[in-house]
Amino acid sequence: MPDASPAIETCELRKEYDGGRVAVESASLTVAPGEVFGFLGANGAGKTTFVKMLLGLVRPTRGSAALFGRSTRHPAARVAVGYQPEQFRFPEWMTGAEVLAFHARLSGMGTGGRPNAVSNALERVGLGGRGRDRVSTYSKGMQQRLALAQALVARPHLVILDEPTSALDPIGRRDVREVIASLRDDGITVFLNSHLLSEVELICDRVAILHQGSVVREGRLSELLQATTELHLTVDVVTEPLLAALRPFARSIRANGRSLDIELASPDAVPAIARATQAAGAELWELRPRQTTLEDVFIGVVRPPESSMLPDATTNDENRWSSEQ
Repeated sequence: MPDASPAIETCELRKEYDGGRVAVESASLTVAPGEVFGFLGANGAGKTTFVKMLLGLVRPTRGSAALFGRSTRHPAARVAVGYQPEQFRFPEWMTGAEVLAFHARLSGMGTGGRPNAVSNALERVGLGGRGRDRVSTYSKGMQQRLALAQALVARPHLVILDEPTSALDPIGRRDVREVIASLRDDGITVFLNSHLLSEVELICDRVAILHQGSVVREGRLSELLQATTELHLTVDVVTEPLLAALRPFARSIRANGRSLDIELASPDAVPAIARATQAAGAELWELRPRQTTLEDVFIGVVRPPESSMLPDATTNDENRWSSEQ
């Protein structure tokens, strides 16, 4: 069993390819043992290169990376790691059980322990009755379950999953979430790379957002979402005195006719917003807080709002905002 060192720890990790193309600029993060960690980023942000550096498949240009306190430059650091790549292909003439037995052997597992490990991995991903079937008979979703099983068959302490639910239907996605939750219950660390932000929001303890090769946001989901609460406000008429009264409580205000979408400076500002609206002479028709989703946070990081959405706009700007929407 690994010691109490972080499951993953990187410091200013950088990868620059020949020709000067920078895939990862400076990525620093820490993943604690036993947590489910979501790793997010737009296409081209450097996520795949980052994962390959963790796995020793790509050598960093600069910086350091360690798994359970051991540098990823040493093969021994990867003994406790299971990996499900986004792109995978299994020999179609092999059975599912044979695929897993082969991977268990590659991991160094002894002959005596392989049958139970294979059986347990198949059961865990919902393929308990299909282990003797050839891969050629598996659907795409079943093959993705098999890919997850091969990441688990050697009983790793850290599992790195790259888009593990992309080919699955809603039932399959729920099954994978339950598998990930059971891994967390067993004290196994899960590093989840996914574009399905709703899935990440449902299962992850913490997340990091990689943008242009650097980790630009990291923290617990509860902290990231609470920090960006929004409020939808509908009044009889939007006036400059009303906007002026609301600006002290807002990071930004977006106007559309008689409605205002306000990004609050503090989640506790809702009562003050209601009082300020009435004090400005506006008739309040609707006040509806909206907890920001992970998708909102992600989009806000990778695509910041335009200057037209800043809170220093005037009433004339309101009409321009409305026409643009």
